[in-house]
Amino acid sequence: MTVMIRPTVARIDLDALKSNYRHITAYLVAESEGPAKAGHHRNAPGVIAVIKANAYGHGADQVARALEDAGADLLACADIEEGHGLREAGVRAEILVFGALSVSDLDGLFDCRLTPTISTPGAARAVQAAAAKRKTRLRYHLKIDTGMNRLGFRWDNLARTLPELLASPNLELQAVYTHFATADDPESPLFALQRTRFERAVAEVANLRPSHQPPSPLATSVPLSGDGGAYYHAASSAALLRDSRVWYDRVRPGLLLYGLVPPPLGSTIDVRPALSLSSRIVAVKGVRAGEGVGYGVKFTAEGPRTLAIVPAGYADGLDLRLAGRGSVLIRGRRAPIVGSVCMDMLMADVTGLDVSPGDEVMIIGAQGGDRIDVREMAAQIGTIPYEILCRIGSRIERIYEAGEAGRAG
Repeated sequence: MTVMIRPTVARIDLDALKSNYRHITAYLVAESEGPAKAGHHRNAPGVIAVIKANAYGHGADQVARALEDAGADLLACADIEEGHGLREAGVRAEILVFGALSVSDLDGLFDCRLTPTISTPGAARAVQAAAAKRKTRLRYHLKIDTGMNRLGFRWDNLARTLPELLASPNLELQAVYTHFATADDPESPLFALQRTRFERAVAEVANLRPSHQPPSPLATSVPLSGDGGAYYHAASSAALLRDSRVWYDRVRPGLLLYGLVPPPLGSTIDVRPALSLSSRIVAVKGVRAGEGVGYGVKFTAEGPRTLAIVPAGYADGLDLRLAGRGSVLIRGRRAPIVGSVCMDMLMADVTGLDVSPGDEVMIIGAQGGDRIDVREMAAQIGTIPYEILCRIGSRIERIYEAGEAGRAG
């Protein structure tokens, strides 16, 4: 049977992903080997490669295998269901589950060899009971809430809430972590406050741990309690770029892996976007002066205009607010999106351009000497790059390319 591919496709450059991973790790090593700064981490941290939410829209299965090839030994996903999918795809690396476990089928933790995050006393009891039933011992990461007020044991209430978990006979503490609420906001004082709270919490966890608990065989360079028994991590992409004091044992790049720097931050790490989104013109038509375009007639032509109809719309993840704000690239020139973004198509003003049905339309990516990137698109509609990537729809074919080879996935 012939495989039909819609003209709107996302291309994922697996070589770019691998290169981004390697440049991030090289940066961490180079910075760690440079002149030590007072109070800063001195040893190069490892990497937890974040591939939750279908690898930020890039396709988790293919991305995970590419990152394994690049040397990643620890991946992170959102929930047990995502972890199960990765194992089904043949992923062998350790997989950390970030999300809450209170309403999950815990069998997947054991069947799929997943490392859970325990962030509530209730989850601790449930995971302990499940491990005891299987007569096994399970390593876990402990999440501390230092100011995000989402998941995690409160940093200032550990003496009351944590002893039961730390004494669980079938659970072994592998790592302790937190998450910064304002890592991408250089003006916020909460970032520094969370770092201080986390380091105090780490010390308290060390004091609360039973002395008989055996060390983890996967401990890394910064022991939690002096016995090599656990490590800790806190830095997302933004925090990684902002302050090496929060690198600790491992860092957790997400957006950086996919070649994007979290706005408004800058970076000297040599990363390049791994994803491009393109389509093709399916029709070209003229509009007379005074005629409106699209639902709600939000655009009225002041003079004769030429429109290109592109089969990509909000069902594909394109935001309605792009109309009147965003552009696409056609023949290397910017063509403004006009009228309205429809469910399955959009209209671009190509007046003055010699275009025809079948011409390539670059929605995200480079064409000619210009580029429309995700940061630019996010700024145009008042959102963040993460949302743009994660909203790319499931009916968009992902085509994976490595060097000269590419295939649909």
